[in-house]
Order: sequence, then structure tokens, then C-alpha cells
Amino acid sequence: MTDEAQLHDTRALEALFFVSDEPLTASVLAQALDTDRRTVEGLCDRLAAGLEARGSGLVLRNIAGGWRLYTHPDVAAIVEQFVLSSRQARLTKAALETLSIVAYKQPVTRHQVSGIRGVNSDGVLRALVDRGLIEEAGRDETPGRPVLYATTPEFLERLGLPSLASLPSLAPLLGVDELAEEEGVRADDVVDAGPEDEAPAGELGDMVDDVAEGAPADATGPAGGAPDVDAAAEAEGAPDDDPA
Repeated sequence: MTDEAQLHDTRALEALFFVSDEPLTASVLAQALDTDRRTVEGLCDRLAAGLEARGSGLVLRNIAGGWRLYTHPDVAAIVEQFVLSSRQARLTKAALETLSIVAYKQPVTRHQVSGIRGVNSDGVLRALVDRGLIEEAGRDETPGRPVLYATTPEFLERLGLPSLASLPSLAPLLGVDELAEEEGVRADDVVDAGPEDEAPAGELGDMVDDVAEGAPADATGPAGGAPDVDAAAEAEGAPDDDPA
């Protein structure tokens, strides 16, 4: 392998670790880079040594059968202080949209949420999981068995609701009452249409914003995990839509 090719693969490897939220095995990395496992192991060792040599705030560790980026132990106190300082940060519009979609469509997959919002929502979902507002609720029985997300008891506690059945009806907000009467079906049946027939996510987010007005938005995050740009932007009140 030439130096140029090695540099390219090392750069690609670092990018894959950055966007991954779980350890990546050598076989998965080898498939992504179209190379063999031995080469990948060597690239990982080189990247880990390079991060340490240049005094990076990140370290690459081989853990749980795979490789993953972590924040450096020397800066753990600073990272922890930063994460804890954002505990009272309010949810952005993107987070409210995503949270409302999960609340009304749960259990729901990342792909379904992103399809409704029209943008990649992985980062926002991770931020909501970190805040304890949503959680993994099994896997969908479809090809690939994607993770399903649902709201947590803390979600109900923060909105002051006894159960999910107490969520406000979407029918008045979506203007489907008259349509339901004309077609002789219940308004809730119209609202509960499949993911292809979803209502605008912005209206859902506005509704949850009204319900949750004044409720503290608790936020926690890992002090030693792979960097999450969306979660950081969430705490700092960055633009609503996460980057594609």
C-alpha cells in the first residue's frame, strides 16, 4: 500500500469512527474500506498512535470486540463539566419535532423519523436518548432489524402526563375532523395513518412545545464517548435541523 493510499484509508477510518455510535469490528471496517482485516488492524494501530502523538483530545480504543473513539481521560473533568452545564438547556425545534414523532408513532425506527422530518435525525435521537426522554424499545421485524424507539417514563413526568393516552389529540391541529366526518371514520384513525401519510413534523413539534412550556429539559451525556456534533449543537442551541 502506498503512503497516499494509507493516508486516505486512515482518514476514512477516522471519519467512520466519528459517525459511529458503537464499536466497529475489524471485519466491518474491512468491508467499508474494501480491504482485509489485517490491514485494518494496522491502520487502527497507526491511527491510535497518531492521535496520542499529536496530543489529541481523543483516543482510539479496542473494546468490546471493536474499535471506538473516546475522549481522552486527561480532559474527562472538563468534558463532564461541559455536559452537566447543559442540563437545563431547552430543546431545539429539531428535538421537539423528533420527540413528538416518537411520542405519537412509537415504536418507531430512525429511518421512519428521518423520513417524516425530511432530514437525517440520528444525532437528535441520540441527544434525546442521552436526556432520558426516549429509549430503545426492541427491534423491528423487517430486513436489518432496525432499532425501535419509544418514550420513557421521564418523558411523561416532564410533560406532567399520567400516560401516553393523555397526549393531546392531533386531529384539531391537523384539520382532519371535517375530513373524518365526511368519510365516516374516526379522526384518530386518520391521524394514525402509516409513515407515508404523516402530518408535517413542524406542527407536531409546536404542539409538544406548548404542552412542555416551562418544564425543565434535563440533559445528560457521556463524558467519555465518541464525539457527537448533533448532541453538542443540541445543548448549545444550534440551528434546528441537523446536517444532512
